[in-house]
Amino acid sequence: MSIRHGLLALLERGQMYGYQLRAAFEESTGSTWPLNIGQVYTTLARLERDGLVRPLPENESGQRPYEITDAGRADLAMWFATPISRADRPRDELSIKLALALTTPGVDVRAVVQTQRTATMRALQEFTRLKYTSDKPEDLPWRLVLDAMIFQTEAEVRWLDHCETSLVRHRPAPIRAVDHPEAVDRAGDEARR
Repeated sequence: MSIRHGLLALLERGQMYGYQLRAAFEESTGSTWPLNIGQVYTTLARLERDGLVRPLPENESGQRPYEITDAGRADLAMWFATPISRADRPRDELSIKLALALTTPGVDVRAVVQTQRTATMRALQEFTRLKYTSDKPEDLPWRLVLDAMIFQTEAEVRWLDHCETSLVRHRPAPIRAVDHPEAVDRAGDEARR
């Protein structure tokens, strides 16, 4: 998710200063995505530079609230109207990790899959437990974020099952000297001993 657009959406509710934005962001997402206060102020500075928010005078407590500009509202409306592209999402570290584990000598890929499955199942249990802690109407945004996390975690478990099945059928090809000359050198050294 774009922190930039998250902050713009919160400022559409009304003027807020950095700590209020952070608290509102975490409340809206059920603290499923902790936001560093430094990220808030860095993002606010960029939004101000781009003319999407404007700072207001400091209040009596010394905090400087921000408000969204018309350009910020237009940018926010465009974000809400535009679907998220699969290409816009961050790379999937787990799939990259498993692909590299398959091609890295000495890595027990089945152990990597099992370790991830254990962690994923723990996360799924925790998300499911959290889901039933509140059913108040004002918690709907948080519950929807939590539901998305549950569905993504369930999909990861299914994909890990698929990986395990594929590994059972997979027979590694012999290491060729062209691909790994160092393996041939080590084998020759061992044979000479």
